Amino acid sequence: MAENLTRGPDTAATLPDAAPRPAGTPKIVGIVWGLLVLNTLGSAGAKTIVPLPRSLIQMVTMGSLVAAFALALAVNQRVRIRSSAYVLLLSLLLVSSVISSASLESGTGALFRCFRLALFIGTLWLLTRWWDGSLTFVRHHIRMYYAVLGSVALGLLVSPGKALPDLYGGRLVGALWPLTPPQIGQYAAVIIGLTVLLVIGKRTDRTSAVLVIVPSLVLLALTHTRTATLGLLLGLVLAIGSLVLTSAAARRFFTWAVLISVVAAVGFASALQTWFLRGQSQENFSSLTGRAKVWHALLSMPRSTAEKAFGVGLGDKSFGGLPIDNSWLAVYNEQGLIGVTLVAAIIVVLGGVALLRPPSLQRACAIFLISYCAIASYTEAGLGDASPYLLHLALAASLLAAPVQAAPLALPEAPRRHVPRWARRSEVR
Repeated sequence: MAENLTRGPDTAATLPDAAPRPAGTPKIVGIVWGLLVLNTLGSAGAKTIVPLPRSLIQMVTMGSLVAAFALALAVNQRVRIRSSAYVLLLSLLLVSSVISSASLESGTGALFRCFRLALFIGTLWLLTRWWDGSLTFVRHHIRMYYAVLGSVALGLLVSPGKALPDLYGGRLVGALWPLTPPQIGQYAAVIIGLTVLLVIGKRTDRTSAVLVIVPSLVLLALTHTRTATLGLLLGLVLAIGSLVLTSAAARRFFTWAVLISVVAAVGFASALQTWFLRGQSQENFSSLTGRAKVWHALLSMPRSTAEKAFGVGLGDKSFGGLPIDNSWLAVYNEQGLIGVTLVAAIIVVLGGVALLRPPSLQRACAIFLISYCAIASYTEAGLGDASPYLLHLALAASLLAAPVQAAPLALPEAPRRHVPRWARRSEVR
């Protein structure tokens, strides 16, 4: 299913516009990417069918990151890396985070989070060796998040009551692994968007794509996650728009998508409004489910000059015991204005590079990921610490990397013929 989706003619040997690579990407690299995905799943969420202690979950997620770094180092023993503005900016963000966390204002856990971020960035540096602008890491991304969504669907089938608890207003959660509705919505939206682009780029067959897109759409609808839905729609509009002038398939898809959207908006306006409001009052909706009150309190808190510049150190992305749910305010609170500047530079640099690249499927996928993360940053935190959002942006950076030039093949030297001494003398004469 997912294997068929991501397997296709995306190799250097079959792509006319791709530079040949000296060697294929080792399979162990896909394992490393999967371990990074596991690490960023988090340890807090809904109650599962089998209660999992938070300490056990943290041991699994942190252990996966250590294993990812060790495997990446094993497969890249000579530590060959490629230059990457994205990972360089992340490294500067790490330095800023260590400075802000050194005061221990957020507790000793801040230094542990810095160590986790250092391992995360170090693993990305080791993986840059295989960032060549191909769709290799897109395959790994879809496979891993498809597996995560598979566990969510299995939990829904085994225990619908645990998967759709009243505590979350009947929204879908992870019943086997503690995943919140926004997390599930994010994963579903990302693989839906990437799969749609693969179909447009003719890198997968439609049957395999349907087997991924349709279940993911159902799970996304059950989460009632507005941010993920808007990010998916707007991200696809920008990504497909970048292909419209060069791809007939993109133009056809865009035309049909507009027609279907208009019909759905007219015929199902009431149902869409009910789904979008999630039974909330107008006041609760206007305050973004209470987020605006937390944001106002965070911005109103008096801060010293050092706290404004560097923040209070890495924490759990909360303020006053309530989640911040905004990447920019979370970064401002924990890493200060310097952190906000670095995160903004990441978005601007990746977006600028994507706009300067010629139209291609890789560029479209990168635009989708960048725009999705930028849209989600308004109501979700994660751009300042090891998170799925940084992994999405890392995937975008790998897609925008210049292809690796193949090393010229050295022809074997022709064996020398033995010339008798008398013959050499005759040549001299």
